Amino acid sequence: MAGAASALFLLDIKGRVLVWRDYRGDVSALQAERFLTKHIEKEGDPGSQDPVVFDNGVTYMFIQHNNLYLMTASRQNCNAASLILFLHRLVDVFKHYFEELEEESLRDNFVVVYELLDEMMDFGYPQYTEAKILSEFIKTDAYRMEVSQRPPMAVTNAVSWRSEGIQYKKNEVFLDVVENVNILVNSNGQIVRSEVVGALKMRTYLSGMPECKLGLNDRVLLEAQGRTTKGKAIDLDDIKFHQCVRLARFENDRTISFVPPDGAFDLMTYRLSTQVKPLIWVEAQIERHSKSRVEIMVKARSQFKERSTATNVEIELPVPADAINPNIRTSMGSAAYAPENDALCWKIKSFPGGKEYMLRAEFNLPSITAEEALPERKAPIRVKFEIPYFTVSGIQVRYLKVIEKSGYQALPWVRYITMAGEYELRVV
Repeated sequence: MAGAASALFLLDIKGRVLVWRDYRGDVSALQAERFLTKHIEKEGDPGSQDPVVFDNGVTYMFIQHNNLYLMTASRQNCNAASLILFLHRLVDVFKHYFEELEEESLRDNFVVVYELLDEMMDFGYPQYTEAKILSEFIKTDAYRMEVSQRPPMAVTNAVSWRSEGIQYKKNEVFLDVVENVNILVNSNGQIVRSEVVGALKMRTYLSGMPECKLGLNDRVLLEAQGRTTKGKAIDLDDIKFHQCVRLARFENDRTISFVPPDGAFDLMTYRLSTQVKPLIWVEAQIERHSKSRVEIMVKARSQFKERSTATNVEIELPVPADAINPNIRTSMGSAAYAPENDALCWKIKSFPGGKEYMLRAEFNLPSITAEEALPERKAPIRVKFEIPYFTVSGIQVRYLKVIEKSGYQALPWVRYITMAGEYELRVV
């Protein structure tokens, strides 16, 4: 079989091999140490910052985490994306065991590291990478049992992310639909970039081996069923599912069917690149008076329906680096000067829809600048907020069914929340 990794290396920041697991005997540790030299050569070229380095017939695929490089090497034509994803999962597993992954934690846990590498990759092919399942039979010394441990059934089952025999007194499912709004507005008030990145985050506390079915207001599904919905249907694209979702079933009839892992996980992520109206619009007018005083007037307006309310709103306004003696007045909330960030931070605990609030601030500018001095680059206005019970995309959970052979009733809880991601408005 082609396409496997020849070896896996964990290197320090200087490129020295700390841990090495050889799977095929055709890449040596000496060759791996040449990787950093080639990587440094590539760093000088801004057009080639990719996570793949090729040298003398060997392809190195790597990621950097803290003061470590995690790297696989192969002489075959392998699936680079698959191996890089494996390295990211390796980081997650190590962090589950050691709290934080860095050179010191690797040196302190060599035995556990080698045990994990043996279970997670076999003959260069990734195996299972669920930290919760691995921790059931690979235990740190502090928790090692006296009796010999047998691998849990999940390792050999089709459902490798969930163990059998899980029991809860109260069976519950919590589903949070979280959307992050990324917006960039230029100094003329035009939207340069606009997207919504969403995630369905689940926490399951269910007994046995439950089968879950989730229905969304997905336009493709509703049209296929010849149904209409009271609200709007949405076009889901750029979808990424957790491995527990049956992809063939989704491709056939758009049904999201899965046996969930125990505890918290991201069931699905999606992206919508449609034009989004800024939910909170901020306008700032900056006037300089006789080079020694600056006056800032800010309007913040909520552009969503009155029945929704934004909470924990923070508006960060850039001010000149040499500003002193702030005099600030606001019509709502509180504002404070943060000289370490060269910014004025305006906080509003509750911002209902359809409202407009004002802020005025004056600063003295003691520094003397030349008349012909170049204009300073201004940082953008940054906005943070949360709007509960609201989604920009209009995504709705139509149903969430839990079916288990014992026939128990599970309580599903669904919440919606919209948050500011990279939300920036450039100053005139």
